[in-house]
Amino acid sequence: MTMNAKPTDILEEEHRLIEQAVAGMAVLADALEAGQAVEGQMLQDIVEFMRTYADKRHHGKEEDILFPLLLARGVPAQGCPIGALTHEHQEGRALVGAFAEAAAAYAQDRTATEAVVRGLRVLIELYPNHIWKEDYLLFPMTNKILGPEDQDALQAQFQAVDRGMGDTVVRHFQQVVAGLPGSR
Repeated sequence: MTMNAKPTDILEEEHRLIEQAVAGMAVLADALEAGQAVEGQMLQDIVEFMRTYADKRHHGKEEDILFPLLLARGVPAQGCPIGALTHEHQEGRALVGAFAEAAAAYAQDRTATEAVVRGLRVLIELYPNHIWKEDYLLFPMTNKILGPEDQDALQAQFQAVDRGMGDTVVRHFQQVVAGLPGSR
């Protein structure tokens, strides 16, 4: 990141990796629908990516750090954007849970593709729209509302989350996504 980068730039960068994962998920869903087998481990890796990188790391920064700061600066908790985005985060968690169950079933029985495809498709549908709302609505609003002191505090807190997760974990998930078909 550059010296003038904003904390929202960190979140946008994370969005790009999530978008790559979603692209790979679409290729996997198409392959399964075409009757091709996919590696069960790849599906488990997607589950872990969505739970750890997308939810714990990325959504955690938003829900635990950014949203409370925006609330403190007068943004309403209900409705758009915070209430709607939080609801989508919760929906995403439920969808990933259902996908995890489907992926586990597929690992035991390679003919159990219907639930896996359904699980992939609902995530593929949710994330691009969700990311658009954040990139084009939430983040510009955030950058208008938060002054330099808030931006600096947010940046420091985001960096602390990243240090807590560790570079090794982040690199692992970058490799997982790079290993998905069609993720580039």
